[in-house]
Amino acid sequence: MSKTTSNSIHITKATQSKIDTVNFDDLQFGRVFTDHMFVCDFEDGQWQRPEIKPYGPMTIDPSARVFHYGQAVFEGMKAYKDNDGRVFLFRPDENFQRINKSSARMAIPEFPESYFFEGLETLLKLDSAWIKPGIGNSLYLRPFVIATEPAISASPAVTYRFMIICSPAKSYYSDAVKVIFAQKYSRSADGGVGFAKAAGNYGAQFYPTTLAQKRGYQQIIWTDANTHEYLEEAGTMNIFFRVGDKLITAPNNDRILDGVTRKSIIQLASDMGIACEVRRVSVQEIKDAAKNGELKEIFGAGTAAVVSPISAFEHDGQEYKMAMEDDSYAKIFKSRLLGIQHNEQDDTHGWRHEVV
Repeated sequence: MSKTTSNSIHITKATQSKIDTVNFDDLQFGRVFTDHMFVCDFEDGQWQRPEIKPYGPMTIDPSARVFHYGQAVFEGMKAYKDNDGRVFLFRPDENFQRINKSSARMAIPEFPESYFFEGLETLLKLDSAWIKPGIGNSLYLRPFVIATEPAISASPAVTYRFMIICSPAKSYYSDAVKVIFAQKYSRSADGGVGFAKAAGNYGAQFYPTTLAQKRGYQQIIWTDANTHEYLEEAGTMNIFFRVGDKLITAPNNDRILDGVTRKSIIQLASDMGIACEVRRVSVQEIKDAAKNGELKEIFGAGTAAVVSPISAFEHDGQEYKMAMEDDSYAKIFKSRLLGIQHNEQDDTHGWRHEVV
């Protein structure tokens, strides 16, 4: 290993890359990781000097509070490479703001902006070869924070670890998915942590999603916890409905994640002259629209999948199939977003952030 130093990051480079052992044409999402990772510890009331070192296991005390009280938050981002070899991030300022918002809700100290961006960019420069050009290829980035203090008393930790790991990725969902409208289980509740990317939010989804999968459905569209009458999110994604030529999506609240892809689609819809209503969406409204032929499409939106069309939904024992039109909004928005992210289309809103 060779050791170098940037302005604020201590760097230990891997002696040998493992990239030649990876089949980039056959990637399973989130199972292969690059040569390096970013690590920064919070101790004595402040964030210490960050470091980048070879990706690998780490030692952590079994009494670390993260294992017992779930103090953990994370983000999902992607890096892209154009055909000239230039590397870009997509709206990384949004991810930085959101991880600190999530941290504050979980009583975790906020992370410094300068460390976040220098860490990301230094890591991407070191592992640039892992970012493959071409639409559909990307490097998925996972910043996260965990409570590391070895203590099992029920209170916030005093030590934490902030990390960034990277995983080469292709399309998350290759086909349209079938979903169930939730009638019993809830993703989050009023006053809770649904708006935060807290680890426990996702762990709580696994059991009801497994039940749905046993019935032949890939995901759940979550409904409000109080009445299960209003549609809010699709699995780990935000959700859009096209009724006629109009888009509808649920408003942000303390149950719904403020998705970067979601807000980008709302802006793109405005750019294209597509009406988009941000309001509560009832289960009955969507069922009625499906019955009378007004419901043209449903799609999820998120960093991993970008845009994921939904081919059918089930509620109260009845399945409703979608027509899957060739000129779907899902295809239009996905093409536009990927074009911006890969530097193949104009970026009129300044969303691309070049890593130089």
